[in-house]
Order: sequence, then structure tokens, then C-alpha cells
Amino acid sequence: MRLAAIDVGSNSVHMLIADVSGDGHIEVVDRVKEMVRLGRKSFTTGLLTEESMDLTVRALANFRRLMRVRGVQRMRAVATSAVREARNRAAFVRRIRREAEIPIEVISGHQEAELIFRAAQHAMGLEGGPHLLVDVGGGSVELVLVKDARRLWMHSVKLGAARLSERFLHDDPPTAAQRRRLEKHLDAEIGELMRSARRAGAIKAIGTSGTINTIVAMARAARGEELGRLHGARATAAEVSRLARELVEANAAMRADLPGMDAKRSDLMPAAAMLADYVMRKSGVGELVACTWALREGVLLGLARNDAAGVATNDARRRSVAKLARRFCGANRHGRQVARLALKLFDETAALLRLPASARELLEYSALLHDVGHAIDHDRHNRHSYYLIKNAELLGFDPDEIEVIALAARGHRKQAPNLDSPELRALEAGNRRVVRGLAAILRVADALDRSHFGVVRRLDVRYAPGRVVLEVLSLDGHQADLELWTGERRADLLSKLLDRRVVLRQ
Repeated sequence: MRLAAIDVGSNSVHMLIADVSGDGHIEVVDRVKEMVRLGRKSFTTGLLTEESMDLTVRALANFRRLMRVRGVQRMRAVATSAVREARNRAAFVRRIRREAEIPIEVISGHQEAELIFRAAQHAMGLEGGPHLLVDVGGGSVELVLVKDARRLWMHSVKLGAARLSERFLHDDPPTAAQRRRLEKHLDAEIGELMRSARRAGAIKAIGTSGTINTIVAMARAARGEELGRLHGARATAAEVSRLARELVEANAAMRADLPGMDAKRSDLMPAAAMLADYVMRKSGVGELVACTWALREGVLLGLARNDAAGVATNDARRRSVAKLARRFCGANRHGRQVARLALKLFDETAALLRLPASARELLEYSALLHDVGHAIDHDRHNRHSYYLIKNAELLGFDPDEIEVIALAARGHRKQAPNLDSPELRALEAGNRRVVRGLAAILRVADALDRSHFGVVRRLDVRYAPGRVVLEVLSLDGHQADLELWTGERRADLLSKLLDRRVVLRQ
């Protein structure tokens, strides 16, 4: 179903149009954003300005036209902190209905936090933990402490970046006294919540808002990394603290020139960075992880499921891999057969290859995705697979895990992974070993389905002096000669890493 989610926020209005299935597969069709600054002055005066309301109504009227062009079947529009607190909100909502023909639902802070949690749970899985979700809007902050994908507590607090900037940070750059007053205010409003998160043993913060994710982007830029895919990227507590100092000491012109800065947010970043730094220091979390799914995605998921509870979302990783495989490989029978054989090889060789148990899951995903590059070109399709995996929206993975999956897929044919390649050099030593081990297994598993007919029914592995024997049992009435011939040619890297000759027999 083609759905649209509109978020009328304190800084911007956003619309996301996507094809969404009932189990949460989201295929983005269009995104649009307009900066309207509904929160400007409204948090101190209690009134939305005429200028910001005019901008919002015009933007929403254009959103309505775009929805018609895109064939949207269902939509939901929600308004958050700036609108829900304004004394003139009722007249504004009526005007939107009349002029833009869009019914706006003003949601509570609790509802906002619930939708953000739903999106982050879908996108990140949120197993283990505890994890502290942090969404910093213009007017409010949503905080959710999560363990094993379940909420321990959830709060919406009036500490948005625009609100804090207007109330406390009047100078540019803000004075030391202004920063102290802001810190004191944060302690009064969320100090106990952060101490609660620390007592619970929170291990990381997950940022789901544009301002927080800008901080992660700036940390990556300061490390000299390409910005690329932001979802799953990380910043340490020390990096966030350093950025907070830089941002509050710089004036507007200096902030706009900082690497990784989103120029449209630069005026809000001192308050946002101080808040992020405070949350990390007081809760004791060691890193901040970017999540690019938030309120709008939560609205879409709710529309797709058409219920309040939703479905279990702790399989975000597997679901997003299946989505990518289906997009480029259809039923993907070959990928599933290769994954089955690769996992058998992993179970029999992981100890000798010094592969951690966590690498098993990455091998399965690499096997399922190793041929997606055929959608671009047959020749060098393994390199195209690497590109597609790297640039797809694979949810729930950190960047190193995606790099391991992509590099293993790239190494499944022709040249084995080269330790001198820039991509491998960028990984830590342990992950370089994992890539080579997974690629070695994947090369053999792919060879054992050379015909793409799934003729290998069972694979047994046994060790002999100086050898590893792979015994292949084929389907009744089928010969696996082609698979054995190809396997012998692809076993070179596995033989080298095992320090034993790999022999295939039927």
C-alpha cells in the first residue's frame, strides 16, 4: 500500500511517501522537507507566528498535490511540540484543514515517544542493552530506556533545541553563565532520569533526530571518514563532549563551516550538543549511535499495521536483508542454497579459522546477498554486489558489520580478498580475518551450487592428515560433477587459511 506520513515539527514539516507492506517493508517513493520554524518565539510567547503558519500551510498544500501525483492511498499527519503547546493551535489546525485539505492530528508527547520507539525498534532491533533512545526535536526531547526490545520507561520532556536556545543561549557564542544555567536546568529536568539509566547499566545512546544525527556526522567528519550512510554510525562520548565544546565556543559563521555540519541546523546545534553531552555524561553511556528512522517511519508502520500494538520487530536485520535480496534476486533460491551450505561449512571450520560465533550471522547474510550485483551486470557482479550492500538501507547493523558482509560477498568469486585493499585496511585486524574466512567459505559454498539447481542435498566435512574432505550427497537422479569441478577451483583460499588441502568427493 502506498502511504504518506507528515510530521509538522517545531522546525520543519516533513513528508515521507513509501510503499509499505504489513510486515514493515518500506520502499521509499519520495521525501520532502520544508523549514518553517513553527517553534520560533512560540515557546516563549505561547503563540505560533503568522509567518511560520503561512509557510506551513503553503508547504502542506504542496504536500497534498504531491500525494495526489504519487497515488497515495492512505496518509496520517501529526503535529508535535510547537503546535500542541500553542494557544492558537485550534485556529491553525482548522486553517490547515480548510486551505491544505489535510487533517492534522496534534499528538501528545507520550504518543510521539511511542511512535519514535516503534520506528527505532523496527530499524535497530534493540536487543540486549539497556539502550537509551534520544530524540531531540525543536520543542521536546523523547527519552526511552529499552532492554531486549522492551521499554523500561518512556518520557517526553520540554527540552527541545529551539526551546533551550531561546530560553538560555541568547548570545552568539553563548556566554559561560548562559551555559551554566542551561546545565543546571537540564539537571533539574532530567537528572534523575539519567541517573536511573546509569543505575540500569545503559550501554549506548541511540539518536533518532536530525540534530543528534548531525553530531554523529560531525564526529565522523572530524575522524576524516566519508559521511556516506549515517544509519548505524557512531560517536564516542569523548567525541560528543569535544564537539559540544567546539559548538558553544564558535559563532554562527564558524559553526556553519565545521565539517559535517548541516547548515540549516547550525543555530540549534550548541543547545543540541550540550544536551547530548549531558545525557551521555550523566547516563554513563559510552557511545552515540545514529538511527535514521524516527517519527515519520513510526507513523508509516502504524498505518501499515492498522493497529496499536504492531508486530514483533526484533528481526530488523534479517528483514532488511530479505528485502534487499528480494528486490534484486526475486525468490533467491540460489542465495538460500548457498547460505545453507555456507553455514554448514562455518560450523565445521570456524574454530580452525578463528572466526567468532557472531560471524555466522554475517556469513548467512553475505550468502543471501552475494549475487545482488547481477542486477547491474554479470561481469564483475561481485563488485556490484559490494556497492549495493554498502549503500542499501540495511537496518540494525553497524557500519563495520555491513563492511564485513559486503567485502565477503565481493570475495566470493575471482580474486580472493586482498589484505592490501583500502577497504580491508580500514577494518581492524579481527574483522580483516573474519572477511577472509567468510569469503573463503562463501567461495566454496557458491561453487557447490554452480548449476543453480540445488543438487547438493547434504554436505559432510571430515578431517584427515593434511586434508579436509568435503563429501557431497546429491539429489536422487542428479550428478554434482559441475559443482565438484567448480569447488575444486574455488577452494584455494579455504585451503590456505586452514593450512590443509581441501578435497571434494561425491
